[in-house]
Amino acid sequence: MDKKYTGKTFTVEILAILLGLVFLVPFYYVFSNSLKTFAEILTNTSALPSVLQFENYINAFKQLNYLKAFTNSLIITVASNVVLVVFCSMAAYMLVRTKKKISNVIFMIFVAAMVIPFQSIMIPLIKTTSSLGLLNSVWGLVIMYLGFGSGMTIFLYHGFIKGIPVELEEAAIIDGCTPFGVFWKIVFPLLKPITVTVVILNSLWIWNDFLLPQLVLQDASLRTIPMATFFFFGQYTKQWDLALAGLVLSIIPLLIFFFSMQKHIIKGITSGSIK
Repeated sequence: MDKKYTGKTFTVEILAILLGLVFLVPFYYVFSNSLKTFAEILTNTSALPSVLQFENYINAFKQLNYLKAFTNSLIITVASNVVLVVFCSMAAYMLVRTKKKISNVIFMIFVAAMVIPFQSIMIPLIKTTSSLGLLNSVWGLVIMYLGFGSGMTIFLYHGFIKGIPVELEEAAIIDGCTPFGVFWKIVFPLLKPITVTVVILNSLWIWNDFLLPQLVLQDASLRTIPMATFFFFGQYTKQWDLALAGLVLSIIPLLIFFFSMQKHIIKGITSGSIK
């Protein structure tokens, strides 16, 4: 029997709507102020723009060198996701299937690394990467993202792989499949839900990251979108009109990607936990 629609349900729905509106407030401020003049932003931040200043987006696009910054961000995000998926899926598979205490110890080390704040290892990291010649290198940055993202990625893969029946792998081995082939031909295709989840979560993190690229990429031609947007804020002036327009331009690709893939996030995480 269906539950009746009660006053309590109505109250919960109203509270949920109000909470949702609260979360949308920052988006309103960013978008509305991106269409104002600099003077109007300073005098009346909360109001709607009196005249829509679409030239803010044109000027921001040019000053950001948007296509170059977008390409840099895209290359870094895609490359980092590829290495994270490849190496972390294999590592998680071996940790799950190797029934030894050392496997549990290694897994716990990866999980524990997730709580270490980046600021505590920032200076040693830069000194080490400088001595290895990885500074001012896109691939050096990708390697760092592999290190920092391995903890969460292995954690997610680990929980999902535990739900895959070992009998599938044993049958493949009997048919003559190598251990390497068992993973890539049998196991990895079954990891699609959690792989999509991993890619989405890591993309949100890598695309929006500012501090690590700022420390590693010193060449202006290698700037990512967050780095390029930062240069609207100088020592003596802050170009809020262009900065906010640039911010909208930077989040549009990520919003499109997120909303097109968001249904896989809960599916991937719950599949791993239920199995």
